[in-house]
Amino acid sequence: MKLKGIVNHKKIITISDNINHTAADRHKIGLYAGEKKLKVNLQLFADSGEKTEKATPRKKSKAREEGQVLQSRELTAAIVLLCMFIGLRAFGGFMYEEILGCFKKVFTVYFEEDSLFTINGVMKVFDESLLTLLKIVGPLFAIALLMGLISGYAQVGFLFSTKTLGIKLNRINPLNGFKRIFSARSLVELLKSILKVAVVGYVGYSYIKGKSNDILSIMDMDVISIASYIGVTSTNVGIRMGMAMLVIGVMDYGYQWWEYEKSLRMTKQEVKEEYKETEGNPQIKSRIKQKQRQISMRRMLQDIPKADVVITNPTHFAVAVKYDSKVADAPIVLAKGQDYIALRIKEIAKESNVEIVENKPLARTLYETVEIGGKIPPELYQAVAEVLAYVYNLKRKR
Repeated sequence: MKLKGIVNHKKIITISDNINHTAADRHKIGLYAGEKKLKVNLQLFADSGEKTEKATPRKKSKAREEGQVLQSRELTAAIVLLCMFIGLRAFGGFMYEEILGCFKKVFTVYFEEDSLFTINGVMKVFDESLLTLLKIVGPLFAIALLMGLISGYAQVGFLFSTKTLGIKLNRINPLNGFKRIFSARSLVELLKSILKVAVVGYVGYSYIKGKSNDILSIMDMDVISIASYIGVTSTNVGIRMGMAMLVIGVMDYGYQWWEYEKSLRMTKQEVKEEYKETEGNPQIKSRIKQKQRQISMRRMLQDIPKADVVITNPTHFAVAVKYDSKVADAPIVLAKGQDYIALRIKEIAKESNVEIVENKPLARTLYETVEIGGKIPPELYQAVAEVLAYVYNLKRKR
């Protein structure tokens, strides 16, 4: 098989091939047969642009900042509704007593007061009635507010974003509006609404149907017993409906999670670009590391003239050592290198009149165990001290 070159801007490569391909094979792999030539469309091997990759944490963080979060309103509404009916059952007796006391006060105490039909009397009745109303509905409002906050925080966490309040012109575009109306999301919302009505209606109907005989017997009860029966039955129906809606809400949360993950999917190219932004371009990072190595190498070679001795192996390793009691309590390795760098260290040492001592085991051990700028380990004190003593004696003789 022989590549002849790129033909045009469509990136078509002409390939000489004597292999016989069937029409199905050529269609499958994108080959178009000439007489004795095949053309391969390289666009088939390019990134398709499909969003197949999971969203990265950075993408999710950006979406959260823009107000795009995972949340199921159906689940929140179901939790609030269920807790309100449970609260109604729990505080039903208290609410009944407050309502009964309010009516008694209106028809007994207020009508006996002479100032009832004055401005002050009306304001007094209004204030007391408003306070009573708040006492009656206050527990339910508190439950609804508290459970709404807890449910929202459990799904989203604490989030304050004003970006969702911004004006977006595409929202008032009629074409986009029609697309939203006849989209798959709208169809899913319609199916959810139908499912809620059907399930909630069935739960309520089945419970009331089971109580049909008891409902007929309320005609023999007094007014208070009828009110009590209706209240208990209503709350029982409401609790069962709330539990049914809670199941639907959990299912909706699963669907919202799937749709949220799908909406944030990324193409492979987007993942690569984001990696470059966060981690940096690999080529640039490689260049930076190379520059850093060059700078550190230059500094190391500049410190060689300060050394007392260069210990060699004699061709493979070279280690420059200096001892200054004012700087450190042990000798320090100023430079070290292997092969070419070792030769360079020795050249600079000769130019700077630094003594070069051959000691194969010591040079290798220092190279492998001590970093540049590091102190000589205690187990090497004696060996290094002997070399330094030898060098100091040479200097004194000179």
